[in-house]
Amino acid sequence: MFVRAYLRASTKEQDASRARADLEAFAHDRGLVIAATYLENESGASLNRTELFKLLADCKPGDVLLVEQVDRLSRLNGADWERLKREIAARDVRVVALDLPTSYALLNAGGDEFTARMAQALNSMMLDMLAAFARKDYTDRRRRQAQGIAKAKADGRYRGRPEDSKRIEQIGRLLAEGKSWNVVMRLTGASRATVAKAARRLKEAA
Repeated sequence: MFVRAYLRASTKEQDASRARADLEAFAHDRGLVIAATYLENESGASLNRTELFKLLADCKPGDVLLVEQVDRLSRLNGADWERLKREIAARDVRVVALDLPTSYALLNAGGDEFTARMAQALNSMMLDMLAAFARKDYTDRRRRQAQGIAKAKADGRYRGRPEDSKRIEQIGRLLAEGKSWNVVMRLTGASRATVAKAARRLKEAA
C-alpha cells in the first residue's frame, strides 16, 4: 500500500502546498510514509485536473489517496463527482481525508471482509455528503459574488479585475512555441479561460 498525497489550491496566488505538513504529520502518527505528493492549482469544481488523474494513474489497487479536506478533492457537480468516484473505484483506491474520521478505518482495512465492506460503505456515504456540502458552498459563494458584482455595476462602482498583460503575453509565447493548453496551464497556473483569451489574441495577431 502506497500513500499518495493530493494538494490543491484554486489559483496560482494560493499556496497548494500549505497543508503538506499536516498530511505528513497525519501519516507519521499512523506509521505511514507518503510515497508521492501531487500539487495542483486548479478549481475543485473542474474535472480538468492533470495532477489528480496522474495520481490515480500511478496508483495500484489498495493505495491511499490522502487529502486535507474533501473539498480539496471535489467541489464537482453531481455528474462529475460520480465520474470521479467511478475512476477511483475502478482503480480500487482508498480516499482518506483529515476532515473525515470515518475514512481513517480504511488505512487498516485488512480485517474480515464484513468489517472492511461496512467501513467502506460508511465512508462512501460520508464522502458523498461532504462532497455535496463542498459543492453547495462553491455555488453559494459564486451566487453571492455575482450578486455583489451586479449591485456594484448598478451603483456604477464595478471596474472588474485588471488584466495581467504580462501574463497574457507569457501565455501567448508558450502557445506560439507549440505547447499544449494543459502544459501552459501547469507552467503558468492560469485558468483555461485565461489561456483561451491569450489564444484568441494570438490568432487575431497572426
